[in-house]
Amino acid sequence: MKRVTGNRIVDLSFDFALQVIAFSERLESERKYAIANQLLRCGTSIGANVSEAQNSESKIDFIHKLKIAAKEAEETKYWLLLCKCADSYPFEESLLVQIHEIQKLLTSIITTSKKTVEINNKDK
Repeated sequence: MKRVTGNRIVDLSFDFALQVIAFSERLESERKYAIANQLLRCGTSIGANVSEAQNSESKIDFIHKLKIAAKEAEETKYWLLLCKCADSYPFEESLLVQIHEIQKLLTSIITTSKKTVEINNKDK
């Protein structure tokens, strides 16, 4: 299911979370409970923080929420790489490709938002 809100990071992180849920269920079916749980938590947290950022109280709060999402994305990448490198674990390359795309977009949004805050602070 593709979610289309017109906001690329919201859509990407939501769709990614759905795929992480499915992959975590696959891990659980193969009795890989610990990593399934870790991956489920951080992989879905990205979208939750991105969603929360959409109603932030300020630009600084917006940046903070997206930084949390970026941290969760880094942790998600870690668990996916463990799955990739562990012989007895399933792995889906598409998840790693998507997390890289999400990370690039988050970095871009955070960088641009920081510049906006700096410019606005200089104008005061």
